[in-house]
Amino acid sequence: MTTVVNKEAQVLDLATAKSNIKAIKTEYYQIPLAEVLSDAKHGDHTHFELVVCRVFTQDGFEGVGYTYTGGTGGRAIYSLIEDDLKSSLVGQDASRIGKIWEDMLYKLHYVGRGGLLSFAMSAVDIALWDIRCKRLNQPLWQVAGGANSSTRCYAGGIDLNFSEEKLLNNIQGYLDRGFKGVKIKVGKPDYREDVARVAAVRKLIGKDIIFMVDANYSLTVETAIRFAKAIEQYDITWFEEPTIPDDYQGYARIAENTSIPLAMGENLHTVYEFNYAIQQAKLGFLQPDASNIGGITGWLKVADLAYINNLPICTHGMHELHVSLMSSQPNAGHMEVHSFPIEQYTTQPFIVDENGRAVAPNVAGTGVEFDPALVGPHLIKQS
Repeated sequence: MTTVVNKEAQVLDLATAKSNIKAIKTEYYQIPLAEVLSDAKHGDHTHFELVVCRVFTQDGFEGVGYTYTGGTGGRAIYSLIEDDLKSSLVGQDASRIGKIWEDMLYKLHYVGRGGLLSFAMSAVDIALWDIRCKRLNQPLWQVAGGANSSTRCYAGGIDLNFSEEKLLNNIQGYLDRGFKGVKIKVGKPDYREDVARVAAVRKLIGKDIIFMVDANYSLTVETAIRFAKAIEQYDITWFEEPTIPDDYQGYARIAENTSIPLAMGENLHTVYEFNYAIQQAKLGFLQPDASNIGGITGWLKVADLAYINNLPICTHGMHELHVSLMSSQPNAGHMEVHSFPIEQYTTQPFIVDENGRAVAPNVAGTGVEFDPALVGPHLIKQS
């Protein structure tokens, strides 16, 4: 009997060894934007940063993961992967994604709860999910839940610096591309200017297009309440990040004083922060970003939190990946199609169908592969 057990163990060990991580390569890019984009708190965006993590297994699989920033911090994320995570990842079983996620979290927990650590974890985790899906020969939307193969979406503009004329022309461009929802930035020094812009956009898009506003946490609670009351008449689907993300009670005060649901999530970088927000902030929508919540594993944890609290799950940024995650969930709300055009540097086209829904890639893996001819000129460093 002992001999049989040992032989079975040897077979199992051999199978596991084949899926072990053989190597990790990291790339850091700075990709210019076509024009300067501005919001109320981050200021001007001239480029975005892309950190790509490639995980290679003993049996020849390659997983591609990545994260992005609005222009700063990318070098630190690159260094976290290279200097602090890589050595502990090589040799691990790539199929044990949950274990690896926990290992990364607590290896740097003391110096990096949330923050840059969550970005670095995301790049690794997404690569591991890419491998998982490729092993199964299934697309991410199916492996992550399989609820649907497409999702509702909207175009999210970074447009606070646009004149009203340019703003309306930009919105018309979204409509011409088939979007059934739009979002604009607010947070002008005089909130009444924001009210006027909201009125102009609603007049342009008509009553059937969904419409969101996003203050990028720039307002005081009192100003947010005044602004929200002034725009209630324009049928706003949600008011995003009215004040700082740490002020959960402030969100609750705003929610109690307006009929417009509140949304946030892009600045919550741990599942525990999302839990606090659900408990205290009286949100109508959750918006995790797989690039900074610990990847697909973290995003799905937040999606489960949303589900058990009867909330729609939504997203921020990286729509070329989120389209698969949103499609996979039964409680999907609206996916943001972001102004950082990461999808323009990938090999898989991003598709919005005739009904204004984003269509998940039906290929094995996450469906996100970067075109070296397009990203190559913007490479800053690589391992």
